[in-house]
Amino acid sequence: MRKTYLGEFEEVVLLTVALRFEQAYGVAIQEAIQEQTGRSISISAVHATLHRLQDKGFVNSFMGGATAERGGRRKRFFTVTPAGSRALHEIKEQREQIWQQIPAKALQWKVL
Repeated sequence: MRKTYLGEFEEVVLLTVALRFEQAYGVAIQEAIQEQTGRSISISAVHATLHRLQDKGFVNSFMGGATAERGGRRKRFFTVTPAGSRALHEIKEQREQIWQQIPAKALQWKVL
């Protein structure tokens, strides 16, 4: 089976879907990413990435109920699938293995 890889932003979005858990919808994901990373991102970038992750089988989505605050419109919520969870765990393990191999002297900071 061919392995599907995640780009850096896809990984951040997938992690944020897990972070937001039962409240993972477009705007909430966008706000959480901006809060966690300090990066300014567009809602369209979040939606495009969520759809890509869904096409890859890493997230599922479902429609929530209509709310008055949204003028009767419904929110699309996202959840991490087992494949998405496996992908995130594999990425975490790979990064931890690399970090453990880096000599301490390699990452020393010099203050000017």
